[in-house]
Amino acid sequence: MPLHFLTADRESDRDAPDTPLVHSGLDFWRRPYRLGPWRVAVAAVMLLLAAYILISALVIAMAGPPSGASATVCVALVVIALALRILRIGIWVSPRGLRRVGLLTTRTLRWREVARVSTVQQPVKWLGLPRSVQGQALHIERRRGEPLPTLLTDHSADFLGRSASFDRAADTVEAWAAEHR
Repeated sequence: MPLHFLTADRESDRDAPDTPLVHSGLDFWRRPYRLGPWRVAVAAVMLLLAAYILISALVIAMAGPPSGASATVCVALVVIALALRILRIGIWVSPRGLRRVGLLTTRTLRWREVARVSTVQQPVKWLGLPRSVQGQALHIERRRGEPLPTLLTDHSADFLGRSASFDRAADTVEAWAAEHR
């Protein structure tokens, strides 16, 4: 669902109106692809679980000690925060660089540190689980330093069953790298 109030009035933003923008200071970080149904489904189930936890906090507050209710509300808030963070996980690009947002960490790589961006065939994890299958991955080579872990795969929660979306996202990241390197 596009959030038009987050988009700036620029020509480049009109070309991709379904790409959400995140305003961070003077930078605009954007996800070069739409969220996948698997990631959205996991976050929706977690938010449903948080609703049940909040209802149980209400029952505990009515029948038991307030400390039990406050602890239950804290658990619900942690589940809500995790659900929102799961929706935020992914690759974000801006003119300054490439940002990989994980569940607990965020790492930013400036475009000048990138040597090459390419799509390669390799074994990839299926939905992030230990099982590996043959697939495509977006590989980024750095000029210096340790190699980056695989950023995008066609079997991740965003692209499972949507290979055309993976191809568009990989092409978009490659285009951003070529333009800003």
